[in-house]
Amino acid sequence: MIINWMLLKLLDKQSIQLNFFTTPFLLLHKTNIIVMGMGFYNSISAVFLSSFFMHAFILHSCLPCFALPGNETDRLALLEIKAGITHDPFKVLTSWNETIHFCSWHGVTCGRRHKRVTRLSLRSFKLAGSISPHIGNLSFLRVIDLQNNSLGREIPPEFNRLHRLQHLWLNNNSLSGEIPTNLSQLLGLDIGINVLMGKIPNKLGLLSKLRYFGIDSNHFTGGVPSSFSNLSSLESFFAYSNNLSGTFPDIFGRMTNLSFIDFGENSFSGMLPPSIFNLSSLIDLIMGENEIQGSLPSNVGMVFPSLQTFSISNNQFSGSIPVSLSNASNLFRLGIGGNHLHGKVPPLTNLHKLEWLILAGNHLGSGGIDDLTFLCDLTNATHLEILQMFTNNFWGTLPQCIGNLSSSLQIFIVAQNKILGSIPNEIVNLANLELLGMDENQFSGHIPPGLGKLHKLYQLNLGMNSLSGNLPSSFRNLSQLNVLSLAGNKLQGNIPPSLAECQNLRILHLGANNFSGIISQEIFGLLNLYDLSLGQNQFIGSLPENIGILINLEYLDISDNMLLGKIPASLVSCIKLEYLDMHGNFFNGTIPSTLSSLRGLSKLYLSHNNLSGTIPEFLEGFVFLESLNLSYNNFEGMLPIKGVFKNATATSVEGNSKLCGGIPEFHLPKCKLQHAKKKGLSLTMKLVLSLVCGILGVIFALTFLYLYCSRRDKKGQAATDSDKFPQVSYQSLLKATNGFSSTNLVGVGSFGSVYKGLLEQGETTVAIKVLNLVRRGAYKSFIAECKAFKNIRHRNLIKVLSACSGFDYRGHDFKALIYEFMVNGSLEEWLYPIHTIGERNERPRSLTISQRLNIVIDVAMALDYLHHHCETPIVHCDLKPNNILLNEDMVAHVGDFGLVRFLPKAAENSSGNQSNSLGIKGTIGYAPPGIYTW
Repeated sequence: MIINWMLLKLLDKQSIQLNFFTTPFLLLHKTNIIVMGMGFYNSISAVFLSSFFMHAFILHSCLPCFALPGNETDRLALLEIKAGITHDPFKVLTSWNETIHFCSWHGVTCGRRHKRVTRLSLRSFKLAGSISPHIGNLSFLRVIDLQNNSLGREIPPEFNRLHRLQHLWLNNNSLSGEIPTNLSQLLGLDIGINVLMGKIPNKLGLLSKLRYFGIDSNHFTGGVPSSFSNLSSLESFFAYSNNLSGTFPDIFGRMTNLSFIDFGENSFSGMLPPSIFNLSSLIDLIMGENEIQGSLPSNVGMVFPSLQTFSISNNQFSGSIPVSLSNASNLFRLGIGGNHLHGKVPPLTNLHKLEWLILAGNHLGSGGIDDLTFLCDLTNATHLEILQMFTNNFWGTLPQCIGNLSSSLQIFIVAQNKILGSIPNEIVNLANLELLGMDENQFSGHIPPGLGKLHKLYQLNLGMNSLSGNLPSSFRNLSQLNVLSLAGNKLQGNIPPSLAECQNLRILHLGANNFSGIISQEIFGLLNLYDLSLGQNQFIGSLPENIGILINLEYLDISDNMLLGKIPASLVSCIKLEYLDMHGNFFNGTIPSTLSSLRGLSKLYLSHNNLSGTIPEFLEGFVFLESLNLSYNNFEGMLPIKGVFKNATATSVEGNSKLCGGIPEFHLPKCKLQHAKKKGLSLTMKLVLSLVCGILGVIFALTFLYLYCSRRDKKGQAATDSDKFPQVSYQSLLKATNGFSSTNLVGVGSFGSVYKGLLEQGETTVAIKVLNLVRRGAYKSFIAECKAFKNIRHRNLIKVLSACSGFDYRGHDFKALIYEFMVNGSLEEWLYPIHTIGERNERPRSLTISQRLNIVIDVAMALDYLHHHCETPIVHCDLKPNNILLNEDMVAHVGDFGLVRFLPKAAENSSGNQSNSLGIKGTIGYAPPGIYTW
C-alpha cells in the first residue's frame, strides 16, 4: 500500500493526465509484454504492476466520490481573489459562494477531467481592488483575463508560479509593479494602460513562444532590450504612449511573423533599421510622434504588400513621398503629416481602400498649377473619410473633381496653403461633410450658396481669404453648425437675420470684412454663442439691448465699427464675459455701474470712444483683469490706484486730459483739493456749533453701540440667511441614496464612491461623493475640493451644491460633497462603453466628430480658466475621461478636484507652499488609445 501510495503521488507530481486511467487493462497488457520481452518479468513484478494498475482502476472508478487535493486549493484561492475585490458594481462575484461548485462560478472555467481552474475571465466589469497573491496557487491556469477594470496596486510576483499560463490580459487597469517574466508557455501578454514604470525587463526576450506583447500607455523608459530579437514567434508589438527613447531598435531580423508594430508617442530617434523593411507580413506600422529621421525608401510601397496602416506623423522625416506608395493597394490609413517632406504628391490611383490621408504639416507642393492634381486620383477611394493637407505649400486652383470624392468624406482641410481661385460649386456633392477648413489661402469670388445643403456641417472655416459678396442666406439650413469663421475676407452687406436659425452656433467670427448696416437683434438670439467677433466692419446704430440674452458669452469683439449710443446696461447678464473689446466706435455716456457684476473680465478695451464721467472704482476689484485700455475718451477725475491700475503696462489711459492722480508711471497731474474760504464766526455761533456737535457725538456713540449689539446677536442667523448652500445631513443623504444602495452607485474613485440621490429640498437629483476616510489622503482630498470650489466658477466646471461633514450612525467621521448631477455620465462611458470593449483595436463610434470637438473645447475652456483666470492659478492634476462629465446637452464639465495643485502668485516666494499635498499626483500613466494627430 505504501508503494502504491508513492506511485500515485509520483503520478500527481508529474502531472500524468487522468485519461491514463481510462484504459488500465490495456496498459497492463502492454506493460507485461514489454517487460517479458526484456527478460525482467517475475512474480514480484507481476504482483507489483497488477496491484498498481488495479488501484489505478479503482481510483478512476471512484473519482466522482473523492475530491483531489488541488480542488480545495483552487477553491480557497478563488475566495482569496474575491476578498481582494473591494467594488463589484455588477455583482458578478455573488455566485462565488458555497451553494454551487466553484467550477460553476461566474468567470471560472475548469478542465473536464481534473476539475482544476484553467481560465479566469472577469473583463469589463468595473471591478476595483487588488489582485490577490493567492492567484499563484491556481497552478492549472491557462488564461487570465482581467482587462478593462479598475484594479490597482502591484501585479503579484506569484504570477511567475503559473507555468502553464498562456494568455495574460491585464490591460486598462491601474496596476503597478513588475512584469512577470518566468512564464515560459506564454503566448499573449497585454498590460497596456496601467501605471507601470521602469525599463522593459530583458528576460522577456526569453519567452520564445510569445505572439502578442502590449505595454502601451504606461511609463516605461529606456529602449527595447536587444534580447527581443529572439522573439521569432511575435506577431503583435504594441508599445505606444510610453517614455521609451534611444535609437529605434534593430530587433526585427528574425520576426518573420510580425504583423502589427505600434511605437507611437515615444521619444525614439535615429533612422529606421533596414530590418524593418524585410517584414513582408506587416499590416500596421505606427511610429508617429517620435524623433525619427531619414527618408523613406523608394520601394516602401512594394516591400509591405499587406500594409493597411502606415503612420509616421510628427517625426523628422525628409525627402519626397515615394511613388511606390501607390502600390500599397491595401492601405486604409496613411499618416505622414508633421514632417519635413517636400515636392509633389505622387499619383495615388491604386489606393482604393483608403479611409484616412494625412499630409498636413509638411512642405509639400512645388508651386506649380498642377500641385493638386493628385486629388483627382482619390476619386477611386470610395471609403475616404478624412483628408487633411493643411499647412503646406500647395498652389494652384482646387480642381472640380473634388465633387467626385467619396460621399463618405467627413473632414476636408486644405487651410494654410497658397490655393487660389474660386471655391468649386461641386463641393456640394460631399453630402456627409462635417468639417470644411479652407482658411488662410487665396480663395476669391463668392461663397457657393450650395454650402447650405451640407446639412451635417458642424465647422466651416473660410477666414483669411479674399472672398467677396454677401453671406448666403442658405446658411440658415446648417442646423448642426457649431463654428462659422469668415473673418478676414471682403464680404459685404447685412448679416442675414436668418442666420439666427443656426441655434447650435457657438463660435461666430465675421470680423475684418465690409459688413454694414445695423446689427440685427436676431443675431443675439443665438443662445449658445460664447465667442462672437464682429470687429473691423462698418456696422452702424446702437448695440441692441437684448445682448444680455447671451448668458454663455465669453468673448465679444465689436471694435472698429461705427456704433454709437450708450453701453447697454444689459451686458450685466453676460456674467461669463472674459474678453470685451468695444474700442474704435462712438459710444458715449458713462461706464454703467451694472458692469460691476462682470468680475470675470480679463481684458477690457474701451479706447477711442466718447465715454465720459469718472472711471468707476469697481474696476479696482476685478481680480482677473489683466489688460485695460480706456485711452482717448473724455474721462475726468481721480484715477484709481488699486488692482489693474497698479500696473502701468497693463493699463492705458492716455488721451484723457481731465484725469489726475494715479500712480507716478501714468505721469498725470496731481488732483487739486477744493478748500472752502474761511469766514469769521461770532462767539454765539461758535457756542451753538459746539453744542450741536456734542449732541450729535453722543447720538452717534449711542447709535453705534445699539447697532453693534444688534449685529452681534443676529450674526449667526445672518450668516445662515446669506448661505447659498442647502443644509444637508448624514440622515438626509442616507435617505436620498436609499441607504447608499449599490443600485444608486454611479462610480468609484480613488478616495470615495459617487451615488445618485434625490434630495428632499426641491426633490433635486444630485451626485453625492462619499469620502472613504480609511483611504490615505481622502481627508486631504476633501479639504482640497472644498478649497478649490470656494473661489472658482465656470460653465465647464462641475457645480458643487453643498457639503456634509459630520458623523454617521456608528459615530465614525463622515464627509461628503454634493454636486450637480450629470445625466449623460462621464466621457469614459461614451468612449469605452462595456458592450463595445471586446477586441483590442475596436473603436466605439458613439460620439460624433462634432460632439468630440465640442467636448475638447469645453475642457480647454475649463483648463484655461483654472490656469489663467483664477485668483490663485489651479492645476487639476487628474484630468482623464472619467473626470469629464456631460450634462443633458452634452456640455462637458471637469470634476474631481481632490488632487488639485494651487500655484503661487508671481509675487510670492517660489519656495512657498504650492499645493495641498506633496508627491506625484493624478492617475499616473493614464492615456486612452491614441489617434493620429495629423
